Amino acid sequence: MRIDLAGATLDIWPLYLYHAGAQTLNVAVTLRARCWLQTRNDRRLTLRSLDTDQWIEADHRSTLPDSTPWRLLKRIIDFFDGEGLNIVTQSDSPIGAGIAGSSALNVATCAALARWRGRDLSPEALLGIAMNVEAQVIDVPTGVQDYRPAYYGGISAVEMGVGGVTRVALDVDPVSLSERLIVAHTGASRESAINNWQIVKGRIDREPGIATHFDQICRVAGTMRKALIAADWPEVGRQLNHEWELRKRLTPRVTTPAIDNLIERARRTGALGSKVCGAGGGGCIASGGLPAFGIQRRGTRVLELHAFGQFFLLLATLLFHRFDFFGTGDFHVRQGAHDFLLDVV
Repeated sequence: MRIDLAGATLDIWPLYLYHAGAQTLNVAVTLRARCWLQTRNDRRLTLRSLDTDQWIEADHRSTLPDSTPWRLLKRIIDFFDGEGLNIVTQSDSPIGAGIAGSSALNVATCAALARWRGRDLSPEALLGIAMNVEAQVIDVPTGVQDYRPAYYGGISAVEMGVGGVTRVALDVDPVSLSERLIVAHTGASRESAINNWQIVKGRIDREPGIATHFDQICRVAGTMRKALIAADWPEVGRQLNHEWELRKRLTPRVTTPAIDNLIERARRTGALGSKVCGAGGGGCIASGGLPAFGIQRRGTRVLELHAFGQFFLLLATLLFHRFDFFGTGDFHVRQGAHDFLLDVV
């Protein structure tokens, strides 16, 4: 999963074609999504979501419900002609946290089913399938950013333009960044598809001010990228704040009183800058500060947010290497049936 630092929403086609230098900056975190597959001796399908504590069994994929929490899984199974499988999914992210939990789970499931089918997909082909399936599920265009941290990990820029989409690993020390970056949950889910589509539609319809705001967001992403590489942490904090102010001007729905309160509390704790993760309206905020920012607790740096009732904390330790999908020894044969395990960040 990921924290998006700058440039989000611009990764939705065709927005990035309208703004020169469009890029998003993101950081993969050690919250994971998992998909387990086990072959059966019949053609039935059994699906289980550990997050919702629900399960369902069907004679054929065509009879699976096209509704929450099964809709995404059903579409992926349809694409890969899944049958004769037990499928279990689990995500470390709260629902609607704004850190691309559904995209990570999507990538994990697509990769597991592709492996089951014996399809040797390139990374971009796999991520393209995941993106297109998710667009079918949410009924609006999706962005290109969220799938790449799930596959590659690390700290990166996703550059977008007429020539396509390119992920560029950034030369940023992950330890230094993890010492200065904290994520906290607001206690409410965000409305990603609704918020993003309204902004995309407004840009296409040439609503006043939106194009200018996106041009400014492009410049913020460029400035922040340079600051990250230079380890100029005060400048990173300033650009986090600048990005957040621009995003609030795009749509008032990006923030809530709970988000505003949490960001203000983070500032009082020592944050140099904060912004909402993802499309906003709920979910998580990311705050950046100096190494002394936050409280040391059990080796994990957290914001002192215990007074905020239902708010809870998410660890933001960075991964700085590509995750090797099946290199962990989790793929094995048992009693004649293949068990597939795929974890992604």
